[in-house]
Amino acid sequence: MHQVDFTNADVTAASFEQSDLHNAVFSNTILEKADFRSAYNFAIHPDENKLRKAKFSKDNLQGLLTGYKIDVS
Repeated sequence: MHQVDFTNADVTAASFEQSDLHNAVFSNTILEKADFRSAYNFAIHPDENKLRKAKFSKDNLQGLLTGYKIDVS
């Protein structure tokens, strides 16, 4: 799913199982209850998207912090 533009999309409860989301765009996207637990290479800004009850694994949380310039090791 490289370079997919999800701007203004409603992907409520979508499963991104094993999805490589390299350069995918999430802007004003409804991601409520979406499952990102095994997704990778994504950058999602929590302030710009609706993430209520979305699922992430502890191993891919850096995809939520990219916009904050936080170094996660």
